[in-house]
Amino acid sequence: RRPREPYPALPAPDDDARVHSERVRAAIADAISGRDGFLPLRDYIEIALYAPGLGYYAAGAHKLGPAGDFTTAPEMTPLFGAAVATQVGAILEATAGREIVELGAGSGRLAVDLLRELDRLGAPASSYRIVETSPDLQARQREAIARELPAWRNRVAWLDAPPLRIDGAVLMNEVLDAIPPHVVARIGGVWHERGVTIGRGGEFLLADRAPVDPRLSATAGQRFPGAGDYASEINLAAEALVEDLGRRLVGGAIVAFDYGFPRREYYHPDRIAGTLMAHYRHRATADPFVWPGLADLTAHVDFTAIAEAGERAGLGVAGYASQAAFLIGCGILDRLAATGDPSSPAYLREAGAVQKLLSPAEMGEL
Repeated sequence: RRPREPYPALPAPDDDARVHSERVRAAIADAISGRDGFLPLRDYIEIALYAPGLGYYAAGAHKLGPAGDFTTAPEMTPLFGAAVATQVGAILEATAGREIVELGAGSGRLAVDLLRELDRLGAPASSYRIVETSPDLQARQREAIARELPAWRNRVAWLDAPPLRIDGAVLMNEVLDAIPPHVVARIGGVWHERGVTIGRGGEFLLADRAPVDPRLSATAGQRFPGAGDYASEINLAAEALVEDLGRRLVGGAIVAFDYGFPRREYYHPDRIAGTLMAHYRHRATADPFVWPGLADLTAHVDFTAIAEAGERAGLGVAGYASQAAFLIGCGILDRLAATGDPSSPAYLREAGAVQKLLSPAEMGEL
């Protein structure tokens, strides 16, 4: 008889998925044992998401869309990519290289819709390069571009790392929130890094130890509210990525879409447990140990930290807005109106997607 379901409120994975999750769990347990019984949450997330052949983004599970675990804006309607083309086209017009570099291109949907619209506008990019660490997603991107944009089939390039020199637009749609953060806690006035240990029954448990990296307590001391017990994320890797991209950018701009807040909201005194969440079959839970390898793990973005990282590389903040304000400014409602008869099924389908992109109760503000 099958043992009691460990997560009864969530859809149960099939037998093959369970076996895969157990392999991921075993790899994490080995890592905990190899680190004297304590693995920082940042390293736990790294294994669960990116371990070769095992991690959520490295093992071939269907992640995006209704059959996956979450849906991103480009998957909902081609009008998203068409609207983004307005901003990207303006960036390309101001550069000599007219290059586009996209990090973490998902299913390839944004690349297809963006390139198609730029071509339609008579403002094509000179090149499109995708930085993608997931072999599964890279295969899906190649297939989508070959199927829907055959003229670009041999013109899109895939890279393991950003190019040394970029003259154009860098795109990151829900990339920064997938970079594993450190979780830092202040308990009784003492700094800790939050991590994972193994309980007597073999279960994963949260635990705290003194931070090994002194930057964590120093950074948390500058950003956290002034008093009381508090825990939240510090994402040094995401900040380093943006600073690195800024140094590679010789002309143009970085455009990043993500869930997040400016610092005053991110580290609000009432947000005492941070923002780390697991996403599984379109359900969200604060338990990071749900089906390792089968669930996505994300934390919101401290946009103030991202802006500061860009400024350290010589960039300036050109704009900061909610997704709703940005897309309206880029003409998404005009593009919706151009889809045809407002009573037609095609229009109603696109209107429903645009509503989700713009609504404060959906994706518009967060």
